[in-house]
Amino acid sequence: MSDQEERLKSLGIELPEMAAPVANYLPYSKTGNLLFIAGQISRTKDGSNLRGKLGQDMGVEEGYDAARSAAIYTLSAIANAAGSLSNVSRIVRMLGMVNCTSDFGDQPDVINGASDLFVEVFGEAGRHSRAAVGMSSLPGGAAVEIEVICELINSD
Repeated sequence: MSDQEERLKSLGIELPEMAAPVANYLPYSKTGNLLFIAGQISRTKDGSNLRGKLGQDMGVEEGYDAARSAAIYTLSAIANAAGSLSNVSRIVRMLGMVNCTSDFGDQPDVINGASDLFVEVFGEAGRHSRAAVGMSSLPGGAAVEIEVICELINSD
């Protein structure tokens, strides 16, 4: 078992099946040692969309949990694309999108749910650059969507 898998197990997280694309796009693409993960939305434990609008029917703590759930699905996509989380050299960049009201300003606190999980799983290699932005809506009414760029140990 890899260090990352052990960390997930200690956190009580079992990776779900990678979410299938819902339109005409790839769930991930690779170029050289870079892996680009398509946007992953917040989901409930049963895999359905975790819907909500921050500042209206969800608070920061619920948003943090929603971002964490999107990160879990992102980890599933990374594991699928890379063969194993142990093949990830580091998380390079994340774009975090928060479905929120126009006056909501705590997007960074919400997206910390994803950032914190990446650091818990990958240690210092999980630290990344990022943007945390507000959106008037997200697909399926999802509370959060994230996309990630990772560097792989090798391009095989």
